[in-house]
Amino acid sequence: MWDNHHTLHLLANLLFALAAIAATYTIGSWVVNSSVFPLKQVSVSGINSGNGELRHVIREQIDKVVRSKIAGNFLTVDLDATRDAFEKLPWVRVAGVRRHWPQSLEVTLEEHVAVARWGSEALVNTHGEVFDGAVTTVEGELPVFIGPPESSFDMARQYAAFSRLLQPLRQNIAQLNLSPRRAWCIHLENGTVLELGRDQMEARLARYVLAYDRSLAQLNQQLAYVDLRYSNGFAVRMPETSQQELRKPNLKKAA
Repeated sequence: MWDNHHTLHLLANLLFALAAIAATYTIGSWVVNSSVFPLKQVSVSGINSGNGELRHVIREQIDKVVRSKIAGNFLTVDLDATRDAFEKLPWVRVAGVRRHWPQSLEVTLEEHVAVARWGSEALVNTHGEVFDGAVTTVEGELPVFIGPPESSFDMARQYAAFSRLLQPLRQNIAQLNLSPRRAWCIHLENGTVLELGRDQMEARLARYVLAYDRSLAQLNQQLAYVDLRYSNGFAVRMPETSQQELRKPNLKKAA
């Protein structure tokens, strides 16, 4: 065998390859386990605002994730696990994590933008997704969505459409209801209830908006209920107190 140059050449190549693999493994293990590439900084910013500030995620929550969920050095830190840890924070919708050479991580957080309350226990964002967030951190009053499970996307979409139609009247939605039979009902902040039914909801609401200044506003009375489910018109109910005032006899002042 030792006189066979071809065999000796193959054996030498094999030994060289094994030595290279062993050296690579040794160097790789040293790099991975050594402190040559420590992770010294984790920067966290928001993408909802132009200045990178976060509105709902607080510093204590970020510090807790960094201390308890981020392990390893610059090369071994698990980016997927880090992203998942940040996305479990109540107000975080999407997190992005990437390495920034030579010793830091950059984390970007997209926060939920709440558009409504989902019942009494949760919130709905602008994408129609239900999430758990501290309502006390929301600025201003939010409308309430009441509907079947898994209907939050449709309700957020219709809320945006209904709000645009009502904008000329400066009437805001306080509560939006969707029944199990897919019938829509709007409760306005002024106390008026608008019954839209299951079909042609936007067309019916547009008819209400068009008729409001022409006729309804002329009543000079607060409306309690407007049923818009009729094909060629709608029915109006006045508050009980207003109806009682209208039924009062005209009394002449005694001399």
